[in-house]
Amino acid sequence: MRRRTIALCLSLAVQAAAGANLARSQERPTPPAVAREFRAAWVATVNNIDWPSRPGLPAAAAQAELDAIVARAAALGLNALVFQVRPAGDAFYRSALEPWSEWLTGAQGRAPDVDWDPLAYAIERCHRRGLQLHAWCNPYRAWHPAAKSKPAATHVLSQLPDACVRYGSMRWMDPGDERAAEWSLAVLCDIVARYDVDGLHIDDYFYPYPEKGASFADDRSHARYRSGGGRLGLDDWRRANIDGFVERLYRSVHRIKPWVLVGISPFGIARPGVPRGIEAGVDQFADLYADVPKWLRAGWCDYLAPQLYWPIDQRPQSFAVLLPWWLAQNDRQRHVWPGLDAGRILQGKPPGRRDELTQQIALVRSAATRSPGQVLYSFAALRSDAAGVAGALQRLFREPALPPASPWLGAAAPREPTAKIELGDERHRLRWTTGDDVRFLTVQVRGADGWRLHAVVGAGLGSTELPVDAKEVVVRAVGRTGMLSEPVWPRW
Repeated sequence: MRRRTIALCLSLAVQAAAGANLARSQERPTPPAVAREFRAAWVATVNNIDWPSRPGLPAAAAQAELDAIVARAAALGLNALVFQVRPAGDAFYRSALEPWSEWLTGAQGRAPDVDWDPLAYAIERCHRRGLQLHAWCNPYRAWHPAAKSKPAATHVLSQLPDACVRYGSMRWMDPGDERAAEWSLAVLCDIVARYDVDGLHIDDYFYPYPEKGASFADDRSHARYRSGGGRLGLDDWRRANIDGFVERLYRSVHRIKPWVLVGISPFGIARPGVPRGIEAGVDQFADLYADVPKWLRAGWCDYLAPQLYWPIDQRPQSFAVLLPWWLAQNDRQRHVWPGLDAGRILQGKPPGRRDELTQQIALVRSAATRSPGQVLYSFAALRSDAAGVAGALQRLFREPALPPASPWLGAAAPREPTAKIELGDERHRLRWTTGDDVRFLTVQVRGADGWRLHAVVGAGLGSTELPVDAKEVVVRAVGRTGMLSEPVWPRW
């Protein structure tokens, strides 16, 4: 009898709890899923393309320009900036390994006029506004023809001159010289270790793009390889050098911080003739010695941003032909977020369509339904609404979105935040606390027109203003790999 009584009590308790949960779920219907899309722009610092406006700009003015970039990105509906911090063996951040960039301070190796760190500053400003910050580095370029100052004592040309070569108008770290590879790996890993970046991003400069009449002078490093018993011919050896660097970088970054995305933005054509209908372009495999589809299939990157800078109607290099081919190489279901040339669209060069940008993003969204996204080059094209580019983005990105999650880097959901709402006569304020593993917070509100994603904000802010028409509010924590917590209905 006693056992039956206990069992009956337990059953009634379970039913009561289930009934209470059901009642709560009926009272508080779960809002729609948070939209996911990577919406990023490159911010180029080499030769002051996007920032700062000139070398040697006083720190206060440089900070104001950076603030304006972040504010503009948020106003356009972007959720990430890819910020160039290592254009040519130099640094837009405080480094013990490489010198300050001349495009920041006016002379390579010269410190800023006040003690500040542009990378740390950009990270803090982006995270407050709900934007990711990816540190963009060039892996092998040692000197750019636009440079005007001499190499500083800590520059790779001063420290390892015989590991670098002259190629046409540039100087290059030799990917076949292990000292050059180790140098770059150390620099890139140092950034990941010391800064709270969301991603580490390398671009398309592996071996240099061909220059007429120039040859890459790596005879000595190849001869050392052969004298050590290596059997690969020159071309295969060069590709093996880049393969090895990319794989080592990927594994090294994730040993330091498993959640940091490793992104690569290669040239948008793997080889002329691939896929069928792509008739012309640099042969990335044979000229840059980059076997990019292999890296994607091997899982040596978390996202790929092939630079698909051609219009839909440009038949020898059609965007509409290249996009599905790159997506089809993605056996491991990583992210493929193509690079779009917003600047070219701004210039209105034929055969571009009047609404080229809108149509390209529509193609991305329809083809990459699991993990849509794109990266725009470059931020200069987004500063005004010339040619309708910025206006088109504001229409396309009307509601905020989170970057797609990366569960292979960590699938655990963060703990729910603790949140409450403070009522006011004219406005309300949401306040919260979260765990250390939380990057952002999503705030969904139900107003007269139904549910909408009101904001994505930095978890460290601790509070944000709510719209006056909010009838219900739901908050979720966003972890470093993009995973979401269970929804929380804050106390009113």
